Amino acid sequence: MIALLVVACEVAFWVLLAAGLALRYVARKPRLGAAVLLCEPLLEVVLLVVTAIDLRNGAEPDWKHGLAAVYIGFTVGLGHSTIKWVDARVAHRWFGGPPPVKPPKYGRARAVHDWRAAARWILAAAVALGLLQAAIWYVGPGGGTSSLQSWQQKMVLVIGINLIIAGSYTLFPKQAPKGEVTEREPADR
Repeated sequence: MIALLVVACEVAFWVLLAAGLALRYVARKPRLGAAVLLCEPLLEVVLLVVTAIDLRNGAEPDWKHGLAAVYIGFTVGLGHSTIKWVDARVAHRWFGGPPPVKPPKYGRARAVHDWRAAARWILAAAVALGLLQAAIWYVGPGGGTSSLQSWQQKMVLVIGINLIIAGSYTLFPKQAPKGEVTEREPADR
């Protein structure tokens, strides 16, 4: 049941996103569209509550409970940036908005961009780690938490990979080819 709820939350995320953007651009009701988009976190609250109830009712912790924690973490860390990314593209493609800002390709600006992206992924993994640890404590000793601990190891790996990637752009910045004019990073990011 938990795995199906995770899938349902993911589908609902995209349905709410589409509805919010449709209200914003098609119906020209930006406040109502924003209100619909603000309902997105309720999906994670429902998933968290149902997962906790499932564990409280004696369900053996398994990969599905870990997946729920990881899904919530990744929605917290990456949900807002995903919504902004889709919004910019919908506005440009169908409603005459400005073209989306392309990420910088070279130098310090690229490193800063990658550190910001890494921070979002690290936040997602850290939230997932926290929820997984809370579930382990909630179940208690002898509760068969090895699958939850396995998910924790994967989240530590996600953090490590993001640190390596962002660090590589800091230590070994890609330089623009000679003669190519590079744009400065926008100040509002």
